[in-house]
Amino acid sequence: MLRADLTSISQIENEVSQATAALLAKWLKYAASIESEVIQVRRHLHRHPELSFEESETANFIYMELLSAKIFDIERNVGGGYGIVARIKGAQPGPTIALRADIDALPIMEEADVPFKSEKPGVMHACGHDIHTASLLGVAQVIQAHRDEFAGTVVFIFQHAEEKKPGGAKAIVEAGYLKDVDMVFGLHVDPSKPAGVVGYSLAYGSAASDAFEIKIQGRGGHASSPHTTIDSVVIAAETITNLQTLVSRVANPIEPLVVTVAGVEAGMGAPNIIADTATIVGTVRSSSPTGRATIRKQLIQIAEMTAAMHGGTATVDYDEGYPAIQNTTSIVTDLVSAIDSSAIFTDLIENTAATGAMMNGEDFAYYLEDTKGAYFTVGCDFLEKDKQGRASYPLHNGKFVANEACMLNAMSLFLVILSQYLKVVPHD
Repeated sequence: MLRADLTSISQIENEVSQATAALLAKWLKYAASIESEVIQVRRHLHRHPELSFEESETANFIYMELLSAKIFDIERNVGGGYGIVARIKGAQPGPTIALRADIDALPIMEEADVPFKSEKPGVMHACGHDIHTASLLGVAQVIQAHRDEFAGTVVFIFQHAEEKKPGGAKAIVEAGYLKDVDMVFGLHVDPSKPAGVVGYSLAYGSAASDAFEIKIQGRGGHASSPHTTIDSVVIAAETITNLQTLVSRVANPIEPLVVTVAGVEAGMGAPNIIADTATIVGTVRSSSPTGRATIRKQLIQIAEMTAAMHGGTATVDYDEGYPAIQNTTSIVTDLVSAIDSSAIFTDLIENTAATGAMMNGEDFAYYLEDTKGAYFTVGCDFLEKDKQGRASYPLHNGKFVANEACMLNAMSLFLVILSQYLKVVPHD
């Protein structure tokens, strides 16, 4: 190739980069101008939470917000629930990028002292889905206002029922809504990090979330004659102890794993009765398909063999939940560079065991089993100087309060992602 050709290519690349930066700057300015409006949308959603598969009013509100932004390519009741999919096409054909927000709330009584507290007793947006939804509506408003300036299509997925199996994601994928999508992206608020911090994962972005129930059958009897019984309580205790080896000796030490026994039930009829049955319940959070299969097999073996060793039996009901998110590493690597160079955020942190890897379950994993993409986290805690006595409570806690500054961060993150894939349409 001639040197002149190389110079021309370099010049073209520089012009494209400048055009992309200029369009992103315009998007970000617009996002900042509607920040207060987006916050009000979030507060409305927070006041009116709805549980999984019950989000009819939430879906109606989202639909009306999209219409008010002059977005009319909308499909409702997708994925066997109240999901909504909206599309905005640019001035020219180009890549199709999907963005997802979850819209459901949790069966939790809100204890947070905020002026927009939930008006539904026992139902609360304790996982930040109100923030996800409002932020994505804000992004849709930005993109709609600038649809003549880019080539490509943006698909906005407002997904129902993330919090309850079977979830909405799998049904949306199976219904074909990602059929023409080139890449899909999602995000989640993270109260372990302050607003302004973006978290990323090069591989797994959340854990596979499985549940187990172990039913132990022994032989009950009088506490004065333990030799005539098979003590289900002793079997349960030893089973719980043996399950700890799943993390310490069975799992790959470089793959995050959580095995939690969350409850045990046995006896309690009288202090002189040895219980004939016991039940153990818990959860397993794993980060790789191989590790998930190994732990399931070993957990069942431990339960059955421990019971057999004492003359009893154990039956294991192992319920597989959502799979682990497996990000497309090359896409994350490219976006990390773009996010960092944008200089919008205060910090960019890889989510590891040391910095707060996400071990919660998330059905966004189904999108990434079908399509390339990535999942990010956005800090939502208050800065120390701004806390004013407010404690940082985790997700799924009745006292969870988010720093609403994270909403502009969420919008900005989605816009940076879109700017990397939607081509700028030149104007004379």
